[in-house]
Amino acid sequence: MIFVSVGTHEAPFDRLLHAVDDLELEEQIVVQHGPSRVRSDRALEAESLSFDEVVGYIREARAVVMHAGVGSMMIALTNGKRPIVMPRLRRFGEHVDDHQLELARRLEANGLVTVVDGPEALAKALDGDSEPAGQIKDAPWLGDDLGEYLAQHIGAAAPAPSQT
Repeated sequence: MIFVSVGTHEAPFDRLLHAVDDLELEEQIVVQHGPSRVRSDRALEAESLSFDEVVGYIREARAVVMHAGVGSMMIALTNGKRPIVMPRLRRFGEHVDDHQLELARRLEANGLVTVVDGPEALAKALDGDSEPAGQIKDAPWLGDDLGEYLAQHIGAAAPAPSQT
């Protein structure tokens, strides 16, 4: 099963849902679509889901595809999934700025997410032969990186505990 989430932002994210709808997969797809107008006959769809439902779908999914919202990505990572993310972009009216792109690129550089920009990249990331669709393997714990960043940019922040 593939779980897809556009998050809870008030702007539609039709670009992601069109990319998902273009996939030629013989696999169940569960979509949380928010205010987006794109619908698929091939997917189980809901406008919104409870936190527990989102966590349940993420845990059950072979692959998690989502916008690059920090909360959504952290939920996926916390549940052992390396999400495939398509950042919402300002130029398409999907968000007020490109902070999702900046964060997604940083997390991708650290091996925590796979960033895609359209249908072809999404299909490739979901091909089943690549790590991004499955479990995180030997990924650094984000708390270490965040603690280091805060210490460097904010000052005397307490170091984050390591997860071993």
